Amino acid sequence: MLAAGLGTRLRPLTEATPKPLLPVVGIPILGHTLAEFARLADPACEAIAVNLHYQGEQIRSHFGESFAGIPLTYSEEPVLLGTGGALGPLQEFFASADLILLVNGDSLCRWPLQRLLRAHLAGSAAATLLLTRKAEPADFGGGVGVDERGSVLSFRPGDPESGTVAHRRVFAGAHVLSPALLSRLRPGPSDIVRDLYSPLLAEGAPIASLATSRPWHDLGTPRRFLAATIDWAQGSGGQGRGSWVSPEAVLETGVKVSRSSIEAHARIEGGARIERSVLLPGAAVGKGSRLSEVILGPGAEIPPGSSIERRIVTRQLPGSPLNPEDSVVGSMVYTRF
Repeated sequence: MLAAGLGTRLRPLTEATPKPLLPVVGIPILGHTLAEFARLADPACEAIAVNLHYQGEQIRSHFGESFAGIPLTYSEEPVLLGTGGALGPLQEFFASADLILLVNGDSLCRWPLQRLLRAHLAGSAAATLLLTRKAEPADFGGGVGVDERGSVLSFRPGDPESGTVAHRRVFAGAHVLSPALLSRLRPGPSDIVRDLYSPLLAEGAPIASLATSRPWHDLGTPRRFLAATIDWAQGSGGQGRGSWVSPEAVLETGVKVSRSSIEAHARIEGGARIERSVLLPGAAVGKGSRLSEVILGPGAEIPPGSSIERRIVTRQLPGSPLNPEDSVVGSMVYTRF
């Protein structure tokens, strides 16, 4: 699990909380993916390693030494090593592995991990990548080029191609590869596409893919985090009108919640209306307020009678930088999407 990123594009939500611990319908982002790994357990998944950097101690403290009985190993990176470099310090961890299943910690997906493993084992590719049909390639650098059989021909438009591209699809953040490939990565920081997969393609080595139509979200920005959380709330079997409300949240009489997610210990006072919004743990909304397309950060408080649209509201933290367009009202920072 790659969980060492800085979460820069998701700020201010990640000022005090690392991205992997931001909750989506009551479960941290990383927890959703760890649960998918747990479904592979015994004998498919023997152990899980998680790389850490930004506020890594929070992640270690939250998950502890195991998840659903599967041992967790943490790989601390004093300096960020990138998607390829992260594997170097884990050479001993991977020594007895038949395969490596590598998953990005900043994606949210109902991961088809068993299908991905079976697809890889059924072929002879050096690696097999999970691609999503749910995302627009133009929004993610143009997408991975594949032929009709799903063989990877290029990783971005403009790269040399050894055949005719039938589809361009977005990499969903999960891939399977042989531990033998790790010897090709130099020590120190590296990128797994630039420094491993692209050279393999240039040498003619096959790289396969599996395309999925399952729900998938990149959580790189607040707007994408909002969309992903609302999508998960609508599919969570929550409380009517496509919302999810934590059993530990408090909603007073007359509150209306539509297509939103309300996390634990959030409090909404009487008569408030919440639409297409996310309230993170401990957020509070005053009586009669109206929120539309809003993310309230942990502990953020909205005064009674407020009307807010398309904003992120967070508590002002000592030393935290402000954007030129941010507004500070009391101890709250209002940030435009």
